[in-house]
Amino acid sequence: MTSINVYLNFNGNCEEAFNFYKSVFGGEFGYIGRFNEMPPQEGVPALPEEMGKKIMHIGLPISKETSLMGSDTGGEWASHFKQGNNFSISINTDSKENADRLFNGLSAGGNITMPLADTFWGD
Repeated sequence: MTSINVYLNFNGNCEEAFNFYKSVFGGEFGYIGRFNEMPPQEGVPALPEEMGKKIMHIGLPISKETSLMGSDTGGEWASHFKQGNNFSISINTDSKENADRLFNGLSAGGNITMPLADTFWGD
């Protein structure tokens, strides 16, 4: 089964926004992770302490089928943040083959901002 969810990006106030969404929609966060919890990556410098406290990924289930997800911008992504372009979609599939098929189909002729890759979290 494939699901599509909205993914919001914030300029440092993701936690505040998601606490608001939680107060309106109810429920509990399915996942909340901060940048300082990311596994170390060779050749990538440590984040400034303040950035480490920001939200790397958060998910709030809205229904059985949908979640509202988000993160704070930072690093290379921060320079692209503009109010109004701070959202994307997250597509989850039941197999790598289906993910490859959808990614290739949707990205044909497009501008890829985040290549398809394995991640260390799920939501």
